[in-house]
Amino acid sequence: MKDTVERLTPMGVMVLALLREGDMHPYEMVRLMRTRHGSRLLTITNGTLYHSVSRLQQSELIEEVGVARAGNRPERTTYALTAAGSDALLEWVRQELPRVDRPERFRIAVVESHNLDATEVLALLRERRGALVSEQAAHQDRLATGRANGVPEQFLLDVERQAQLLAADLRWLDTLIERLYADAIPWGSAGFDDSDRYVAQRKAARQ
Repeated sequence: MKDTVERLTPMGVMVLALLREGDMHPYEMVRLMRTRHGSRLLTITNGTLYHSVSRLQQSELIEEVGVARAGNRPERTTYALTAAGSDALLEWVRQELPRVDRPERFRIAVVESHNLDATEVLALLRERRGALVSEQAAHQDRLATGRANGVPEQFLLDVERQAQLLAADLRWLDTLIERLYADAIPWGSAGFDDSDRYVAQRKAARQ
């Protein structure tokens, strides 16, 4: 399982997360990704997604469950998530959520963290907070040491910038933790409570 999780790409993770909502064909996946995320998380192309689908199928994380054709449209293969695929998705999110050394993966992990129970997410985010506090302190120490040693300020700008970015990240994280603790964010299946809109979105993506 460990090797399987390590080999997952951000695109692969998003495909697994979509299939956790229900069986889909790749065209629907592409449209839902673009509707929900645009291009802010990763570059979404048909070729990249189909390649990810193929790799996930070879790894037995997803499986074909049907092929259909509507009118003059090309045949569309529908895929379902396997038990191994569900386990890999959840383990990937668990692994990446507390880490502070892979920010691009964290963006995907936080978007897909709703697949975990909110209590577990809170624990993982608190673990992340501890790591951020340590990293921020290390940058502040480097900045103070550099200034004490007479290092010209122009050579310390990157350290200063990173310390400020970490402080901003901590403020955001503290707010998120408070919101989750207060049940202020509809979580998991509750996040799809506006069922009419959700069903309409899924239907439009299939067209």
